[in-house]
Amino acid sequence: MGDKLIDRLPALEIAGAIIPWFTPANRPSADRLQETAGLIEALGCELAFLRPEHVRQVNSAQLLSGGILDRMAADLEAADCSLAVIDGALTPVQQRNLEKKLGVKVIDRTGLILEIFGLRARTKEGRLQVELARLLYERSRLVRTWTHLERQRGGGGFLSGPGESQLEADRRMLDDKIVRLKADLEDVRRTRAVQRAGRQRTGKPVVALVGYTNSGKSTLFNRLTGANVFAKDMPFATLDPTIRRLDLPTLGEAALIDTVGFITDLPTHLIDSFQATLEEAMQADLLVHVRDRSSPADNDQADDVMRVLERLEKETGLPLPPMIEAWNKADLLLPERADALESFAETQEEMPAVLISAITGRGIDDLLALIEHGLLRSATHVRVILGPEDGRARAWLHRNGEVLSDEAQEDGGTLVSVRLKTDRLGQFRAEFPEVDVEPAD
Repeated sequence: MGDKLIDRLPALEIAGAIIPWFTPANRPSADRLQETAGLIEALGCELAFLRPEHVRQVNSAQLLSGGILDRMAADLEAADCSLAVIDGALTPVQQRNLEKKLGVKVIDRTGLILEIFGLRARTKEGRLQVELARLLYERSRLVRTWTHLERQRGGGGFLSGPGESQLEADRRMLDDKIVRLKADLEDVRRTRAVQRAGRQRTGKPVVALVGYTNSGKSTLFNRLTGANVFAKDMPFATLDPTIRRLDLPTLGEAALIDTVGFITDLPTHLIDSFQATLEEAMQADLLVHVRDRSSPADNDQADDVMRVLERLEKETGLPLPPMIEAWNKADLLLPERADALESFAETQEEMPAVLISAITGRGIDDLLALIEHGLLRSATHVRVILGPEDGRARAWLHRNGEVLSDEAQEDGGTLVSVRLKTDRLGQFRAEFPEVDVEPAD
């Protein structure tokens, strides 16, 4: 995944991080500092120091002022750091000048996240997506560092014009690689579409977990499916999407998808590159937004997730599926806080929610019931008139729909009021054509 045009990170052991801030009003919160520390540790680095700096005026050449740089250079040297992380966006010129001044490798927030993704990718698809994201990032950062080659002569005779500059050659080389990777990912998209069509033909609903990174999606995924997906208390523990069987109490078998976590300032390159994967979530029958209710930044994180989903909705042209919320990490809350949230969740109508703990199993049965209800919210409400001989059809309705009432009739038959998804209703009519089905009032 490396590229000779852009230096890869050295063997990392110790890193120092700095978070620029510009006015007392937007000083980074403790959660932002903790998140940055988690990102650096997720890269496999030992964090030497982490501090915000008050920057009154941004230096266009090196972002930070001379005094801050002198202090940072001294601290990096004293801690024997090999990497400096700027938790913000750096221009190529700023990054190059900072490296000269500090004498260590410098990366910004986007570069940091890309490095973590590079470590986490395990499948061929994941590696393709990370490599595309890296190349898009690198192409945007090509600077004129090859000036001694910029005017190579081309052709013959005194009228020969300038040859191709090294910068143009680098850009063309990256463009060729990007085209090839996009073609490979288009094959991935087609394969996923075929697999998705196969799931739709079976009539099995698809549920996708979405949420902020480190909200507990993979732990919940393992709890719901009995899988053994890597789950750890660190950002981006999950990168490659995973699909497993989910057994629902009434509807039976469904497919559950675990997706990559979102984060504040998620790089545009990553959203573009992972679109083939994220489309899986956009075409699910139901989204489960997993939220870490133990985090003071929970509401801001939820807003970040919704911004990414709304962007995907706009770019893919796919409508956002119905959504419910799983309020996770109840085990980290004080008992009175957990009880209050549990009561509050029961009052949520516009966005149904349930308080859970993926670690202890609290609320998991309620979550499964809410998933079923969410899948059936867009279902058709019908009344089915069954005779004494239609026991198999009655059992089918209980397995595949939400039975609202099941009343015995004087003639020995049964009147079943049930909600069925459109595809399930079609299946029922095809399998039991002799049974009377009528719309409910």
